[in-house]
Amino acid sequence: MAEAYCRDRGEKLTPIRRKVLELLLASGRATKAYSLLDEMRQIHPGSAPPTVYRALDFLLSAGLIHRIESINAFAVCHDLTQCQHGILVVCQQCGNVTELHEPKLRQALVSQIEAAGYRLSGDGIELKGVCAQCQANEQTGAEAAKAPAHS
Repeated sequence: MAEAYCRDRGEKLTPIRRKVLELLLASGRATKAYSLLDEMRQIHPGSAPPTVYRALDFLLSAGLIHRIESINAFAVCHDLTQCQHGILVVCQQCGNVTELHEPKLRQALVSQIEAAGYRLSGDGIELKGVCAQCQANEQTGAEAAKAPAHS
């Protein structure tokens, strides 16, 4: 799908760009550039930081990935038709990212921001939270801690 998307835009998804996108897809969560570089070096030992950063820059400009400012990481955009108009919710424990596509909510938020006298410096809106899986893990851990020890 990403290849067709790039082709339609007159751009090329090179093997390096494709590999970086595949690594992000495989991780399933926000991933830092140096983690991607470490993974690339396992596949292509000569990979250097500029190689990964150029691929990330392309994928960002093509709208295939998001930059998660709050944790300085990158995540795949799962909806190429609306990726510039979503709200990202980032799990502060595991780095999972969920895209919310609520254009009216986003516009209401942007209107409130502008009414308060601010001008947004980018189109990304990030919210921090704890995902359902991490909440369940916390609950399980809390229950285990409360359980009486058997003698």
